[in-house]
Amino acid sequence: MTDSAQVKAALRKQSIETPSWAYGNSGTRFKVFAQEGVPRTPQEKLDDAGQVHRFTGVAPSVALHIPWDKVDDYAALAAHARDAGVRIGAINSNVFQDDDYMLGSVTNPDPAVRRKALDHLLECVDVMDATGSRDLKLWFSDGTNYPGQDDIRARQDRLASALEAVYERLGDDQRFLLEYKLFEPAFYTMDVPDWGTAYAHCLKLGPKAQVVVDTGHHAPGTNIEFIVALLLREGKLGGFDFNSRFYADDDLMVGAADPFQLFRIMHEVVRGGGLEEATGVAFMLDQCHNIEPKIPGQIRSVMNVQEATAKALLVDADALRKAQETGDVLGANAVLMDAYNTDVRPLLAELREEQGLDPDPIAAYHRSGYFEKIREARQGGQAAGWGA
Repeated sequence: MTDSAQVKAALRKQSIETPSWAYGNSGTRFKVFAQEGVPRTPQEKLDDAGQVHRFTGVAPSVALHIPWDKVDDYAALAAHARDAGVRIGAINSNVFQDDDYMLGSVTNPDPAVRRKALDHLLECVDVMDATGSRDLKLWFSDGTNYPGQDDIRARQDRLASALEAVYERLGDDQRFLLEYKLFEPAFYTMDVPDWGTAYAHCLKLGPKAQVVVDTGHHAPGTNIEFIVALLLREGKLGGFDFNSRFYADDDLMVGAADPFQLFRIMHEVVRGGGLEEATGVAFMLDQCHNIEPKIPGQIRSVMNVQEATAKALLVDADALRKAQETGDVLGANAVLMDAYNTDVRPLLAELREEQGLDPDPIAAYHRSGYFEKIREARQGGQAAGWGA
């Protein structure tokens, strides 16, 4: 059985990336509720992200979204991140919020629109160069709403052409992560609807093309841990967008709806070696709902991922393997359930104290007075939002 020292050693190496857009006002298609103290600039988003890392110790990087986080000097922005105690992580492209993209971006039937979208993706690689980022996140809202609206196969050809151009532009130490989504905003076909489509495109391109799994982008009942296990086995799991869902792409705090699912996913990550730096798996949050306070919401999600990881690390691999090999169905399930039902909060509190952190990150944040400070300082100006 894995002892607490081994679990702590693995957890000390864990890194969870937070998204810049989660610190601004966000919401649904229907309403974005404004909150006090939200950032007005990319720099203020990085300052807030620095607080999450300060109190959790495991959130050292921040994903940017272009153009939401567009600045004139990205090297200076990277320097500001370092001053805030974090670094720039993945660069997320945006080819879904321009009127020209109503019928698609890189798969649009209009060559001029496709060129515009590709130019933006290449611009994002320029941002990677300036910030030292390794990962380019690609998500396309492209698809169709009606049968016959466009040629399904032709759209795949257009997608492949764009991905190839981006792939060729990447540096030796850079890669792109291709995200898939079952539906929305297109409802008849999404051009990258599932892991198989993303995997097929990435496999054809090579090692710098990887698949990212957003935990909210699947049909109800989908066995996400199977997808994770298979992509890890094939060396094609580039990372996660962690959030939680009850019905669709709800973008709630990770682990809120089904913490057991999060544990099962992290068990496959541990089983497949996905915690090892050599695999390159990026663990990022992608939540941006509209009612929870921003910084505490990110801290809570980071803690939820930590708890699921700790439980996955506690699985008795030898006992599980023995039960599986002997066909002991109930015994094998019991091994997993024993780990899942373990209260790992004391272990994590102990780990934080050993790292010089407060054992309760949420309470420490509230005591810090940071929110009162930014609520006062961020009066006036245009609060950051998700752009809807």
